[in-house]
Amino acid sequence: AEYEAKDIDLARTVYESSLVELEPEESRQARVFGRFAAFEERQGEYDRARVIYKHAAKLFNLGEEPKKVAEGVEDEVPQWEQEKRDELYKAYIAFEKKRGDKAGIEDIVMTGQRAEYEKRVNADPTDYDAWFEYAKMEEENENATGENSSSKDENKVREVYERAIANVPPSMEEKQHWRRYIYLWIYYALYEEMQRHDLDRASKIYDACLDLIPHSKFSFSKIWINAAKLHIRRKDLVSARKLLGRAIGLCGKERIFTEYIELELALGEVDRCRSLYNNYLKAMPHNCRAWSKYADLEKSVGETERCRAIYELAVSQSALDMPEMLWKNFIDFEIDEGEGDKARALYERLLEKTGHVKVWISFAQFEGTDVGKGIDAARGTFKRAHDQMKDAGMKEERVLLLDAWRVFEKMKGDAQSLAKVDAMLPRRVKRKRMRTDENGAELGWEEYFDYHFPNDEDSNAGNLKILEMAAKWKQAQQAQEDSSSSEEEDSDDE
Repeated sequence: AEYEAKDIDLARTVYESSLVELEPEESRQARVFGRFAAFEERQGEYDRARVIYKHAAKLFNLGEEPKKVAEGVEDEVPQWEQEKRDELYKAYIAFEKKRGDKAGIEDIVMTGQRAEYEKRVNADPTDYDAWFEYAKMEEENENATGENSSSKDENKVREVYERAIANVPPSMEEKQHWRRYIYLWIYYALYEEMQRHDLDRASKIYDACLDLIPHSKFSFSKIWINAAKLHIRRKDLVSARKLLGRAIGLCGKERIFTEYIELELALGEVDRCRSLYNNYLKAMPHNCRAWSKYADLEKSVGETERCRAIYELAVSQSALDMPEMLWKNFIDFEIDEGEGDKARALYERLLEKTGHVKVWISFAQFEGTDVGKGIDAARGTFKRAHDQMKDAGMKEERVLLLDAWRVFEKMKGDAQSLAKVDAMLPRRVKRKRMRTDENGAELGWEEYFDYHFPNDEDSNAGNLKILEMAAKWKQAQQAQEDSSSSEEEDSDDE
C-alpha cells in the first residue's frame, strides 16, 4: 500500500483488502489500522481516518485495562501487540485534539476516564465510592449529549448501576457494610425516575432492594419511605399504604411512623392517624415527642377532652425520654384553654416529682398572669420556693430564684417590694478548698465562690465571729514575732 501511495485510490483499496483478506491474526493487528488511519489523514480524509480510529478503538478496547486471560487461551494478546495498541490509542488522542471537534475530544476523554474507573472497580468490586463516581460520570455524559444521546448511552448508565448493585456486601450481619451499598439502589431508582421518567422501572428497583435486605437483622427506613413516596407519585395510594404497613412490621422505626402519619394527615384521614399513633406509642411508650404530637392532633381537631386524656396517660408512664417537655406542653395546653386551676394542680403534681428551680420560677410567673391568682399568689410561690431551697441548702438555686423574683418585681411590683427582694440577695465570697481525686488523695487547694445570704448570717453569726477573732489573733501573733525578731537584731548589733 505504501508502494502504491502515488495512486491514492489503489492504495486505499489495498488497505481495505488487507482488513478483509488477510488472516485474522494479521488483520487484527493495531499496526495495520494505525498505518491506514495515518494514510487517510495525510490525504486530508479526516472523516475516514476518524472512522478507522473508532473502529479500532471498539475492536481492541483501546484505552481500557487489558483483560487477564487464563493460561493456554489463544486470545491472549502478546506484549508487542499491546504496545502497538497503546501507540494507536495515543495517535487517536492526538488526532482528535488536532482534527476533531468538541464532541470527538470529549468522547476520547470519556474513554480514558472509563478505563480508570474500570481499573478501580475491577481491583475492588465493593469500592462503592468508585461505583458512585463511575455512574455519575456516565449520567453527566448522557446529560451533556442531550437530545443526541443514544440508547447506547442510556444502556451504559444502566449497565454501570446493574454491575454496581450486583456486588452485595460480604456480610449479612453487620449493617455498616450496607450503608453505602443501599445508596446505589436509591441513586439507580432516582435516575430511572428523574432522567428516564420510567416510574415503573424505578418501583421495581425499590422492590428488588427491599427483597435483598435481611430485615430480620437490620433494615433501612429511607428505602421504605422512598419507595412509598414513589407509589404516591404514581397515584397508587393503596400500594403506598400497604408498603408502609409492611415497613412498620419489618422495620418499625420512628421515621416510618412519622412519615406514614404525615401522609394520612395530609389526606385528612384523622381516624387512620389515631390508629397509627396508637401503634406508634405501643412500640415506643417512652417517646415524649410522639405523645405531644398525638395530643396536638386532637387539639387541632377540637377534641379537648381527648387531648387532656392523652396527656394524662403520657405523664403516667414510668419511663419517658423527655418528661420536662411533656409536662410543659400539658401545662401550656391547660393555660391556653383558660383552665388556671388545672394548670396549678399540674404544677403541684410536678413539684412532687421534682423541685427544680425552673419549675418553681415557671409556677410563680404563671400565678402572676391573668389565668393565675395574681401578684400576691406569685410572691407567695416565690417565698415558698425560697424557704424550701433554704432548708435544703441549695445556694445556687436560691440565687437563680431571687434573680427571677427581682425581674418579676421590676415588671409588676413597686419600689418597696423590689427593695425587699434586693435585701435577700446574697454576698459572693471567695474561698479555698482541698481538691481530691477518686481515691480521696489530696491534689491541692482550689479557689471557689460561695454565697452568704443576709437571712442566714444570724444563724451563722457565732461561727463568723469566731473566725474573725481567730484572724485577728493570727495577725497579732505575726506582729509580735516581727517585733521580737527586730529587737534581737538590735542586741546583736551592740
